[in-house]
Amino acid sequence: MSTKTNQTKQNNTSQSLFSKDNYILMIAGLILLGLGFFLMAGGKSNDPNVFDAKEVYSSTRITVAPILIILGFVVEIFAIMRKPKSDTTND
Repeated sequence: MSTKTNQTKQNNTSQSLFSKDNYILMIAGLILLGLGFFLMAGGKSNDPNVFDAKEVYSSTRITVAPILIILGFVVEIFAIMRKPKSDTTND
C-alpha cells in the first residue's frame, strides 16, 4: 500500500505544470508587454505651459504601443493555455 502511495507522489511531483516552451513563450509575452508600456510612456514637457501634440499623439504611442501590449497579452494567454508536448515513446 505504501509503495503505491510513494509512486503516486513521485509521479505527481516529477511533472511540471508548464514545459520549457511555455516558459519561453511567457518570457516573450512579458518582453512584448514591457516594450509596449515603455513606448507608451513619456511625453513630459519641460515647460508645463506648453502643449506639444506631436509628443502626446505620436503614432508610436497611439498605435504601435497598444498593439504590442495586446500582442503581449495574447502571447501570455497562449503560453498559459498551451498544453505541453508529451514525451511518450513507444518501446
